[in-house]
Amino acid sequence: MIIDAHAHVLAPEVFYAYRAQLIGHGGYHQDGPNYSDEALAGAAAANVRIMDGVGTDVQFLSPRPFQQMHSARPAGIVHRWIGANNDVIAKTVALHPDRFAGVAGLPLAAGAPVESCLDELTRAVEELGFIGLSLNPDPYEGTGHTPTLGDEFWYPLWEKMVALDVPALVHSAGCFNGREVYSDHFITEESIAVLSLMRSRTFLDFPDLKIIVGHGGGSVPYQIGRWKAARLAPGLGNDALDERFEVSLRRLWFDTCLYDQSSLVHLFNTVGPDRVLFGTEKPGSGSVTDPDTGRPFDDLKPVIEGITSLTDEDRAAVFEGNARQVFSRWKGSAPA
Repeated sequence: MIIDAHAHVLAPEVFYAYRAQLIGHGGYHQDGPNYSDEALAGAAAANVRIMDGVGTDVQFLSPRPFQQMHSARPAGIVHRWIGANNDVIAKTVALHPDRFAGVAGLPLAAGAPVESCLDELTRAVEELGFIGLSLNPDPYEGTGHTPTLGDEFWYPLWEKMVALDVPALVHSAGCFNGREVYSDHFITEESIAVLSLMRSRTFLDFPDLKIIVGHGGGSVPYQIGRWKAARLAPGLGNDALDERFEVSLRRLWFDTCLYDQSSLVHLFNTVGPDRVLFGTEKPGSGSVTDPDTGRPFDDLKPVIEGITSLTDEDRAAVFEGNARQVFSRWKGSAPA
């Protein structure tokens, strides 16, 4: 069975007109998104066809990251927009319950306390049946400062996640600082997220916390020599985790959304295939054709199958077993 743990909802284009309306009237009007059941069914069916084309059985769907607008003002816009995204995901899952599961967006507005998003997380899990959440570590979207994930600012969220038994997929969103496009910002923020967590007490205080870092862990697995050395260096090795850096790194989970076989081999060698979940973000920026293979970059199943250092047991863990372990609320079976 092939479980894609990193995917984003395909909503009808008219759904995103609601985003523009919210921005235009500042959330003053109480209207909701206007899309038909037929349009939503068409978008969901298109996604199923994409999955069938590459042999994916199930996708775990979260909101499209760059559309989340966590830095919008007033904060009420963020709550209404993220709630609408979660509703669209829930309706998509209901149309194809054997092909999709929901991963919630969090309405954490820039500058707001993390407690402000917990009611929506609870609704998504307990009422909509979602199995995880997508976490943007930079709600300011490049325009301000939010404490890094190693800070106790995030402790109320960690506590709620452990209580609900749901993992977080760390995935940045938009970026408006003028120095990065949003794809660059993803890798920057995911790298900061890993390093701040590895230096903090987070996993000592929340040993059952489950965090997946998108896009193969940002830059960290590929710069690991620097962080291994820093932890052991006199005057620098003051991290809360008293262990080798590469040991600490295995407290996290990672996905395969890298689009390059040599990078995937390095990720498997660095953290172990038992800490990696199959994820493609398909369809997305990787859906263009790789001129070297003639296949889309995000058609990663044959890429992973072609890594000879992986055993059959390793591939089974990456494709299915690890996702079941991390997303433990999901009890799905292979579609008929």
